[in-house]
Amino acid sequence: MLITVLATSIAGYSPVADKPSSALQSILQLRLLIGYLGEKAQFAWWPSSFFDQSSRLFLEPAFPRTLRTAQYHGVVEAARRFHDEHLSAGAFHLFRLPEEMEQDLHTAMQSLDRGSSIYSPDNEDSALGALQDVSGSATVEALGPASVGSVSEIYSRATLQGIAAVYRSSFLNNERAFPYLLP
Repeated sequence: MLITVLATSIAGYSPVADKPSSALQSILQLRLLIGYLGEKAQFAWWPSSFFDQSSRLFLEPAFPRTLRTAQYHGVVEAARRFHDEHLSAGAFHLFRLPEEMEQDLHTAMQSLDRGSSIYSPDNEDSALGALQDVSGSATVEALGPASVGSVSEIYSRATLQGIAAVYRSSFLNNERAFPYLLP
């Protein structure tokens, strides 16, 4: 089933050109939430466990100053592979964006790892609650691939809410949906 969520932009706002840091942080936050919830200790969409205590004990000696960045990149890669298996070749999604955007996200994550705080889920319920906060009043039920707009709209609040709503519904209904972005 294909569900399309229409994402709107603020008049005069060019999402790709403006790249506000708050939008980058929102994408990072969404990646961390979905990444955490998709791990095997929660909903087991992918076989990683980068946010488990045992992984932290393993990663911390190797990455003492950049632990969160290491966890982030590990879970993003696990989620990227999983999504790529279920979407058509070349499809963009939360975990596979154009290279320029990926570089901006990497830089933003590094700066957050050096001092700024970004929400890190403690448990499944708090992560689902945070996902509800991101999705707002948007509700979308989907199964399988679900179009949520175009990649040029990734920085818009409505697109991020749509993505969050698809994932939240999937986790709560114990189904798998894959929000993707058109080129």
